[in-house]
Amino acid sequence: MSFDPRVTLVRDGIAARALEGLVSAEVYLDPRPMTCAAPAAGIHRAPDAASEQMDQLLFGETFEVLEEEGAFVFGQASRDGYVGFVEASRLVPRAPAPTHRVAAIRTYAFAEPSIKSRASGPYSLNALAHVEAQEGRLAKVSGAGWMTAEHLAPVGVFEADWAGVAERFVGAPYLWGGRESLGLDCSGLVQQALFACGRACPRDADQQEKLGRGLGRGEFGRGDLVFWKGHVAIGVDAERIVHANGHHMATVIEPLDAAIARISGGGYGEPTAFRRLY
Repeated sequence: MSFDPRVTLVRDGIAARALEGLVSAEVYLDPRPMTCAAPAAGIHRAPDAASEQMDQLLFGETFEVLEEEGAFVFGQASRDGYVGFVEASRLVPRAPAPTHRVAAIRTYAFAEPSIKSRASGPYSLNALAHVEAQEGRLAKVSGAGWMTAEHLAPVGVFEADWAGVAERFVGAPYLWGGRESLGLDCSGLVQQALFACGRACPRDADQQEKLGRGLGRGEFGRGDLVFWKGHVAIGVDAERIVHANGHHMATVIEPLDAAIARISGGGYGEPTAFRRLY
C-alpha cells in the first residue's frame, strides 16, 4: 500500500502512532496538538523559512506536532492533513475550541474594546476564533484581541455559494502555497471557498480533481470546477471563471475560453476535467 507523502505524518524513521502497522518506521510517537497563534503561518518543505511554502495555517487552526528541529516543528495540519515544517514561534499550546470563524474576507483584532486601540492582523476568512466576551460591536477573541463581531460567524453557520466566496478574493495577489486573503494560489482559493460553505476540501489541485462528478464542457456552470494539469478554477457562470493564477499574479475573473486558449498556447494542454461538486 502506498501513501501520499503530502498527507502522511512520517519522516526519517519517525511516524505518528496512528500509522503503526501501516507504514514502516523505527519509532511511533503521539503527535502533540498546538494552535496557530499568528494570522497565518507557512507550512514549509524543510525546516527553513526560505524553503518552499507548500500550505498555510490560519489563526486558530490546529497543527499536530511530531518532532522539533531547531526553530521549526514537523507535523500535520488538522484541517487539510498537509504535512511539513512550521516555525515554532507561530504556535502555542492547544487553545480553547473555536466558537466562531472569521466570515469577512479579512478583519483586524484590537488590543482593547476600542477601534482606536492598537490593531493586529489582518486575520483572514475561515480563521478560527474562541470568543470570550463581547462589548458593543466588538468580540474578545482568545489569543488575538477584540474583533468586529459582525465579521465573525458561529461555528456551524456557513455560506451557500462558494463561487460568490471566491469572487470576494478578486484582486488578492497570487502566492504559492497561500490560502489567506493577502495571497493565495489556485487550489487555496478553491479550498477557502469551500471551507466557508462548510465543505471539506483537500489542499492541492490534483486532490481536488477527485471531488464530485465529471461533466462535459457544455454543462459547465456556476460553482463547477475546471482543471488543467496543476491548476484549477471555479465557474462564475457558463462562460467565466474565477481563479488565482500565475499569469495575472492575482485572483481574477476572466472568460473560460480565453483561459483555455492561453493555457493551451503556453504548452500546458487542454483542461483535464470539468467537475460538479454537489
